[in-house]
Amino acid sequence: MKSPFPGMDPYIEVCQLWGDFSFSLICEIANRLNDRLPEHYAARIGSREYTAICYSEEECIEPTPPHVIAACASAPSSQRPRGEGEPVSMRAFIDEPLRERFVNVYDFSDEQRLVTRVELLSPANKRPGHVGRESHLRRRRSFLLGHANYVEIDLLRRGDRMPMLAPWPDSPYSILLCRQERAPYCRVWKAYFHSPLPDLTIPLDNSDPDVAFPLQPLVDDIFKRSRYGRRIDYTKPLAPPLTAEQSAWLQGRLRGAAPAEEPATPKRRGGRRK
Repeated sequence: MKSPFPGMDPYIEVCQLWGDFSFSLICEIANRLNDRLPEHYAARIGSREYTAICYSEEECIEPTPPHVIAACASAPSSQRPRGEGEPVSMRAFIDEPLRERFVNVYDFSDEQRLVTRVELLSPANKRPGHVGRESHLRRRRSFLLGHANYVEIDLLRRGDRMPMLAPWPDSPYSILLCRQERAPYCRVWKAYFHSPLPDLTIPLDNSDPDVAFPLQPLVDDIFKRSRYGRRIDYTKPLAPPLTAEQSAWLQGRLRGAAPAEEPATPKRRGGRRK
């Protein structure tokens, strides 16, 4: 099954598929780069791990599966202490281990030198106050100060966007490129769910041309190969919700007769995106 969205499918984010999707996309980007990079370059997948403490179910990046919640809600009567009345259901703090992956492009002509970092934002990166956001902002700051070329892919509708002096473009998704020699000035491409994602541009050293390739086919291939269509129920509402116009457009896509015009992107009035 093919996704009904020509661009990024927003249901991947809300259907507990993001972990699998993000890992697959990072691997595809690294593979595509290694197919196109000059001989003295190589793309390598890196990762970082950290643990966050969840004080409530809402604070967890990966929510507890419903069947686990139901099983923990009450103990079987045979396990309840006799003569002490009904037990009280309580939940302990949860240590949530998280892993984020990225792509580093190295130049091996003069030892091993980092040339470009490619980051795919995670839900933790966009959650205010989360240890994953604070960690990402520290790394991001070093690249925006010229440590190396930097590419940041945001395919998440929920959460707070990264801090910038200028307002972000009015689009649900974006791709940011900061060249080392022009830092902290960046270029940003708008990205949507109702039109194909823009091509990905990976800068190298000034003496070598950029490597560019389409991003949308990678997303489409992951969706099809991983059979996400079997998991996603497109009749359920999204969070944040679609506008009435966007919902009508999606229903037309699901019926196999897409509306002639793409839905307009609603104007944001400032503040953070939930």
